[in-house]
Amino acid sequence: MAKHTVESCSKAKMAIRDTLDVVGGKWKLVLISVLRSGKKGFNELSREAGISPRILSKELQELEMNGLVSRTVCDTKPITVQYELTDYSQTLNEVLLAMEKWGFQHRNKIVQGVE
Repeated sequence: MAKHTVESCSKAKMAIRDTLDVVGGKWKLVLISVLRSGKKGFNELSREAGISPRILSKELQELEMNGLVSRTVCDTKPITVQYELTDYSQTLNEVLLAMEKWGFQHRNKIVQGVE
């Protein structure tokens, strides 16, 4: 196991803070999870994630700004917009799988009193 120094702990803290700045909050990981099944329109995303349009718009802008979600304006009447995960978003797969695994364990511990 690597020796923990003040510098390595400081760098780790900064890296965790950076990660949380990009995917933290109540909705971003939920939206990423919903988009894992494929492209979605704005209303469909709002419905599936259970998020208000105002908040959804803000969250999608931030995810797009960080290169995790792409937005495509479709040439339809009325104009529709499709959102999908970028190739770069795949770099979060390990994080998401670890969170999913821990979430299942935690729920079992709380619900069943299992450690």
